[in-house]
Amino acid sequence: MAGVLRAERVWVETFAGLQVTQFARLLKVVWERGGNGTLRGRPWSLPLAERVLLVAVYYRTNLTMRQLGTLFGISSSTVCRVIQRLGPMLALEPVSRPAEAADRLWIVDGTRVPVRDRRVGASSRNYRFSANVQVIVDADTRLVIAAARPVPGTTADAHAWRRSGLAGHCEGVTVLGDGAYLNTGLVVPHRKRPGRPLLKGEEEDNAEHRKVRARVEHVIGRMKNYKILRDCRQRGDGLHHAVQAIARMPNLALAA
Repeated sequence: MAGVLRAERVWVETFAGLQVTQFARLLKVVWERGGNGTLRGRPWSLPLAERVLLVAVYYRTNLTMRQLGTLFGISSSTVCRVIQRLGPMLALEPVSRPAEAADRLWIVDGTRVPVRDRRVGASSRNYRFSANVQVIVDADTRLVIAAARPVPGTTADAHAWRRSGLAGHCEGVTVLGDGAYLNTGLVVPHRKRPGRPLLKGEEEDNAEHRKVRARVEHVIGRMKNYKILRDCRQRGDGLHHAVQAIARMPNLALAA
């Protein structure tokens, strides 16, 4: 069975959302992490570039294994093995705390991803099983700094942040959050309390806070162009690996 997709410019740019030079950097990362190794001595039926393209296409389109097998000319079981093998190798490496940490501004927000695995998600406010994923973004570059492991969608952002372990990574950096991150040590908006309206200066601070914090929502929206984050059928660590890989790919596009 002959496949349709190959690791050529038109297919890489159309289906992976990356320019060829950006895809080459992604391919280099997978190669250095041992992605070209064989599985139990059996050679892969696709070269490494096409296997990396397969994973990127899967995350971007959320096609089924059978549909991907038809596009690449391989069996659906081979597609599954390729994704399980290479998905973790595309993962984002958390950005090191910069030397000028005091001058940096990072933003954190949580997003809910619909999932099928009930061990990963929980029935949340939108009445769908979903997981809460915490994402940190650099306010200046819009690059994803780190993304936490998913927690059930019923978990409030403040609790998800405390459980994420990302706080230690942000030591010495100013981090913005919305009102859901009260009492977490992040910079949050001024609260309007009963009988005490916001002062003029506080309203101006909140307006500026909203303007800056919107950048993390734009980045998360860009990540959700990868349709697996709209309905993840992966089980176990599949969502975690997908989020890490998807965080890396928009970073490659921005850093070009």
